[in-house]
Amino acid sequence: MKHFILMTAFFSFIGMRLYAQTATVSSGTIQHFDYFSSIYVDSRNIDVWLPEDFSTEKKYAVLYMNDGQMLFDSSTSWNKQEWGVDETVGRLLKEKKIIDCIVVAIWNTSKRNMEFFPRKPYNSLTQTQKDDLLAKTTSDKKTLFLMGAPVSDNYLKFIVQELKPFIDSSFPTKTDPKNTFIAGSSMGGLISLYAICEYPHVFGGAACLSTHWPGTFTVKNNPVPAEILSYFKENLPSPENHKFYFDYGTETLDAMYKPFQLQADEILKSKGYTPDNWITREFKGQDHSEKAWRKRLEIPVVFLLGK
Repeated sequence: MKHFILMTAFFSFIGMRLYAQTATVSSGTIQHFDYFSSIYVDSRNIDVWLPEDFSTEKKYAVLYMNDGQMLFDSSTSWNKQEWGVDETVGRLLKEKKIIDCIVVAIWNTSKRNMEFFPRKPYNSLTQTQKDDLLAKTTSDKKTLFLMGAPVSDNYLKFIVQELKPFIDSSFPTKTDPKNTFIAGSSMGGLISLYAICEYPHVFGGAACLSTHWPGTFTVKNNPVPAEILSYFKENLPSPENHKFYFDYGTETLDAMYKPFQLQADEILKSKGYTPDNWITREFKGQDHSEKAWRKRLEIPVVFLLGK
């Protein structure tokens, strides 16, 4: 029963309506952009978090984060949980542990799974495997898991070609890869991985928490992880100027991830990644939730943005 509830929770927030309510934060301020339009994907809300001492006289690194409505304010999230991004990043800035930065929170939509499922690994599946994947439903058996072929390439075009230019023209940002990062959890971790592999000239680092390697609900007879790992091996950017953070818990959905993460770790080692530019952490007893990710958010933030 507990597993079923988690599965339902894992996908139930993808259908939530785009609340226009601005998140309340305890540190810094939010600039909220309703229904940011795109020629590539559906419109969505964007929240830009600015630190308390924000000044147009400074230049800021940018951390792009997926599932934006889950990051700042538990009172407006579907499960009443949040990452506490404003508290963690705000504190780390005050403690001078990280460089000056802003956070761009990209809200998801009802097409979350289609936008976050890496398209190129999907293309490598056989037609039978694709048909089987497209026929899978969420845990309530009422909604298709993908609702169609993945549109993650378009989602990344939206970020790189539309959202990032808007952010860079509207805020005093450092636009180069060594100051541009992307992060997310679960399927949001998967699309963050895909983003840095597809656009290594844009993103200098990715934080992938509880990366959902299986792509679906099961690892049994599931060809998806192998295709994702194969893609990762072939498209991993240079360790000379890129950073990766991975982690996973051991409970609920996270219990599936360790074998695949270990394979990803071997790929990173073979490509020359070292502790200087790559971290993988296991968090025993931690589950698949915003509460769990909040507890360890400081680690990837300092790793990517540390002074």
